[in-house]
Amino acid sequence: MDEEPVNGVQHKYPETALVFPKQGQTCHAYCTYCFRWAQFVGEPDLKMATGEIDRIIAYVRAHPQITSVLLTGGDPMIMGEPVLRRYIEPLLELEQIESVRIGTKSLAYWPQRFVSDPDADDTLRLFERVVAAGKTLAFQAHFSHPRELEPELVGHAVQRIAGTGAVIRTQAPLIRGINDEPGTWAAMWRRQHVMGMVPYYMFVERDTGPQDYFAVPLARAFEVFRDAYASVSGLCRTVRGPSMSATPGKVCVDGVAEVGGRQVFVLHLLQARDPALVGRPFFADYDPHALWLSDLRPAFAERFPWQA
Repeated sequence: MDEEPVNGVQHKYPETALVFPKQGQTCHAYCTYCFRWAQFVGEPDLKMATGEIDRIIAYVRAHPQITSVLLTGGDPMIMGEPVLRRYIEPLLELEQIESVRIGTKSLAYWPQRFVSDPDADDTLRLFERVVAAGKTLAFQAHFSHPRELEPELVGHAVQRIAGTGAVIRTQAPLIRGINDEPGTWAAMWRRQHVMGMVPYYMFVERDTGPQDYFAVPLARAFEVFRDAYASVSGLCRTVRGPSMSATPGKVCVDGVAEVGGRQVFVLHLLQARDPALVGRPFFADYDPHALWLSDLRPAFAERFPWQA
């Protein structure tokens, strides 16, 4: 903006801006499979963060196509309500904003944040203010295993958040040795649905950090997703995946097929830097060992659609 970078903001898709609050650049879960390792290792050059709230608002105003702002990290819910309010309240004055999202794993590791912490009630009142302003408060909750849903306190926290009018959507990566079985995902989606949450994404382990240890091959990832998806009701089938959050966008593996005598992956973009590419199917040569988009080669074309 004004020929200067806006630190701590990522604007990858036209309608969505990610904001990395500097006070939210840690996470008390410390999941070893987390792709956001760069936020935690103490290297300032690798970290994305901002505390320039006025500059964030100015950037959003300058880009009227932005309708959704996602607070992410780290985990923005480690911020106390007064700090969280400093980032959220100015967004409520922007008519263009339709939704405020919060990406967090706090429901799994710290449900007290919404039940018994000193500022729990104030935080929920802040959520209510978002809804009262005519915006959606989208609470993007990270649950990696159905065990995380078992504590009674988690259910209480979910009820309190939902009571503000917020919508809780759930997402997680597919993690080898942790949740790489269809029954695990089906049980998790069913339980989330019963609790009033909306299954949203199954992600592929990213090509960063400990990918070699935790990644599941794309062919197996699709099998896990397909078998889990087939065993839940239509109300749980709001979930999408397996999805790779890659440089060109969110690439979804739709399946494996034989086309023209060749075995191929069938894929499409759920989100893309170029909106014209969203939803258009494309193909890649089948590779049983492929873990990520960079391991794939285009089929029936010299390049992938975003490389044209």
